[in-house]
Amino acid sequence: MNKILLTFDVEEFDIVLEYGNKLDLSDQIEVSRKGLLLIQNLLESLSIRATFFTTGTFAIHNKTLIRKLSLNHEIASHSMFHGCFDPKKDLADSKNILEDITGNQIFGFRMPRMGFVKESDLQEYGYVYNSSSNPTYIPGRYNNLSDAVMPTFKNGIWNIPVSVSPTLRIPLFWLSFKNLPTCLYRHLSMNALNENGFLNIYFHPWEFTDLSVFKIPKYMKRHSKDTLLLRLKKYLGWLKEKGEFITLQEYTQSLNNQHFPLI
Repeated sequence: MNKILLTFDVEEFDIVLEYGNKLDLSDQIEVSRKGLLLIQNLLESLSIRATFFTTGTFAIHNKTLIRKLSLNHEIASHSMFHGCFDPKKDLADSKNILEDITGNQIFGFRMPRMGFVKESDLQEYGYVYNSSSNPTYIPGRYNNLSDAVMPTFKNGIWNIPVSVSPTLRIPLFWLSFKNLPTCLYRHLSMNALNENGFLNIYFHPWEFTDLSVFKIPKYMKRHSKDTLLLRLKKYLGWLKEKGEFITLQEYTQSLNNQHFPLI
């Protein structure tokens, strides 16, 4: 059966700072917290499990919420901070904090803004998989067209890319979900799912709050709040008929019994 990997990057709502907005850390945390509560209720209503890549900073400010999420979902690391990264400190600190809060071992990592991180660093601090690659081209962000679209094992770490469409590598990330027509996004999702046997998609909880007050590009705040939440509810309900929702940790465990490129 095809596997569906639904993931959320739980972080400080710091993207507004890139566009000249001023927002205190406490307010950044609160925006994401409000969105995360909405996502939690939605997934519970649909009986869907997901993976939440969470920064240590957000987790420290929301220990009870993260602990509760960990009872039904996977918590993975999204580094310590969303705006800066020190591999020799943040990989260990975020993992330790999340393990302390949840009481569970943390297996996975995703770099903020889908940045690069060395497998050797991840392995040193006890991670098992990395889901930081979006194997496509995003102007102004990254060009990962040479990255694999299938899972690969390198230097002791499973690299599990987020999904793109076959051939053209149209990204299936949060911005596509917000801006593409629903029928087209579903079509591309099915193509990727049938081609690769898995679908790895990601969103941010802050997307599901009211973004109208912030000076950010329209393509970022389109379909926010209740409209986006309903859009996601319908999409996930449709996906439930196409495959099985599992966490990235569970998917990684299944890879050991399959044949994928070893680099």
